Amino acid sequence: MSSTAPRINALPAPHRERLLALAEEVSFEPGERVFDEHRPADRFWVVRTGAVNLDSRVPGSRRPAVIEMLGHGELVGLSWLFPPYEWELGAEAMSLVRAYEFDAAVVRALCEAEPPFGLALTQWVGQVLSHRLQATRERLLDMYAPHGSGVL
Repeated sequence: MSSTAPRINALPAPHRERLLALAEEVSFEPGERVFDEHRPADRFWVVRTGAVNLDSRVPGSRRPAVIEMLGHGELVGLSWLFPPYEWELGAEAMSLVRAYEFDAAVVRALCEAEPPFGLALTQWVGQVLSHRLQATRERLLDMYAPHGSGVL
């Protein structure tokens, strides 16, 4: 797997504090689905403790394919920022997870009302998105590239 994605501390302190002021503390039990593909993306999370697997349904497979495991300080959910605000992946708690939960509509409104905050948050999410695309690519190559093909 690839290196760790940019964590919440990648946000400049004033913007991170502004975002965390909107947080509600929540928890998820091991095995609990955080969200599923193609459902409304109306909130997002930052992991405080525990681990969350990002996954994707694979036709013909019973269980979703795990794309990446997320932990402390990592952003869970990206689709809340981009229309049509529908999850592209799924997520499941792998252990007891404590997280900060954010109402996506409130955060998007704050991004519009406070452009410096919006720019900082969008840049952070963009960095995370870039990392997730690379992790997804690596995972798919691990799963489907011919063994010994020399393909990464």
